[in-house]
Amino acid sequence: MSRINILLPAMGEGVIEATINKWLVSEGTIVNEEDPIVEVATDKVDSEVPSPAKGTIVSIIAAEGTIAKVGAVIAILENDKSYKTEEPAKVEKEIARVRETIESIKQEKKTEETISKEMKSRTPSGKFISPLVRSIAAREGINYSELDAITGTGMDGRITRDDLLKLLEIKKLEEEKKKKKAPDSIQSAEKDSAGSKSSGKDEIIEMDRVRRLIAEHMVMSKRTSPHVTSFIDADVTRLVMWRNSIKDKFLEKEGQKLTLTPVFIDAAARALNDFPMVNISVDGTNIIKKRNINIGMATALPDGNLIVPVIKNANEKSITGLAKAVNDLAERARNNKLKPDEISGGTFTITNFGSYNNLAGTPIINQPQAAILGTGAVRKRPAVIETPEGDVIAIRHIMILSLSYDHRVIDGALAGKFLKRIKEILEDYKADL
Repeated sequence: MSRINILLPAMGEGVIEATINKWLVSEGTIVNEEDPIVEVATDKVDSEVPSPAKGTIVSIIAAEGTIAKVGAVIAILENDKSYKTEEPAKVEKEIARVRETIESIKQEKKTEETISKEMKSRTPSGKFISPLVRSIAAREGINYSELDAITGTGMDGRITRDDLLKLLEIKKLEEEKKKKKAPDSIQSAEKDSAGSKSSGKDEIIEMDRVRRLIAEHMVMSKRTSPHVTSFIDADVTRLVMWRNSIKDKFLEKEGQKLTLTPVFIDAAARALNDFPMVNISVDGTNIIKKRNINIGMATALPDGNLIVPVIKNANEKSITGLAKAVNDLAERARNNKLKPDEISGGTFTITNFGSYNNLAGTPIINQPQAAILGTGAVRKRPAVIETPEGDVIAIRHIMILSLSYDHRVIDGALAGKFLKRIKEILEDYKADL
C-alpha cells in the first residue's frame, strides 16, 4: 500500500494556475487509472484531471472554488493493489456507481463547454470575469447584461462565486413570486407545456442549456460586430472531377473518405496566408493579428445543437492530413469525445450550408474572430464559357461562397479580395496527396 500525491498538471503554455471548479469524486471514492476526478478551469481552457493510478481518494486538499498552482498537490490517492480481491462485489459496484456519476456530470458539463470557452474574460462594460465565474454563468444561463448589473464584492469590485449564487437566489424568488401572481390560465398553460397534439394548445418548449448558450453567443456576436456579408460564385467543375477521380484510391490507401470539406479548409488557409488581416480578432481598440491559422469547422450534433472543433495550423497540413483531421474531429464531435483544447483557439471558421443542399447563407461570426466563410451546395448549372471560338453554354458545377465579416476592422475591398482568392484557389485546385 502506498500514497500518491495527485498534482495539478500543466494546462498549456503560459498557464501557471487553475481554479478548482468541481470535484467529481469525494474522499473514500474508489477510482481507476485515468478516471476523471476533478474539473479545473483556466483563462484558456476548462479540463478534467484524471487519476494517475487505481486506488482510493483518501484526502481532497484543494477545495472547490480555490486557485491552485500548476504542480501543487490537490488530492491524495491511496494505491492499494489488494483492495480489488478483498471485497470484489462491493468494489465493482462502487466503480460502476462512480463511472455512472462521472458520465452524468460529463454530459451535463458538455452543455456549457461549447460557449463558456468562448466567453470573453470581460463584460461589455469592462468587468473582469474569472474562469470560475464564466463556468457558472454558462452553466446557469446568466448573460452579459446580468453580469454587468452585479456589484462585485471581491477585490477591486470583482464578481465572485457568492455574487452569482446570490443572483441566482434572487432570480429564483422572483420566479416564484411571478408564478404565484400569474392567472390560473397561465399556470394551466405552464403545466400543459409538454402538451399533446390533440390538446389544441400551442406547445411551450424550453430551450436546453446548450441552446440557451448558443443563443446568447449569437446575440452577443451581432451586438459586438457590425456584420456584412459578401457573396461570390465559383466554378468547381475541375475540383469535383479531381476529387471523384481519386476518392476511391484515397479511401483504399488512407482508409479515409475524401470529402470537399478539407479542400475548403485548405483553400481558406491558403487565402488567409495571402491576406493575414482577415486572420484577426479585436480587443477594444486593438487589432490582434494571429500568428497561427486555426480553422474551426461548424459541426451539427445529433441533438440538433452545434459545436466547432478547430484544426490547428491548418496551413501546415497536406490535404491528406486535413482529411484525416476533419474526419476524426467530426466523428468524435458527434460522439462527445472532443477534448477542451480541440474546440478552442480558432482564428477563422467555415460553415457548410451545402450539407443540407442549401445554396447559400449569411453566417454569424464566431466571436472573437473577425470573419466566417459559408460554403453552399455544389450544383450542376448551365454557364457561359469563353473559348477561342466564342462563348458557349456548358453544364458546370457551381457553388456560392459567402463571407460574413466584422466591418469594424475588415472593409469591403479586403473582404472582396479574400473571397475572390478562395474562388481562384477552388477553380484551379491543386494539391499533393
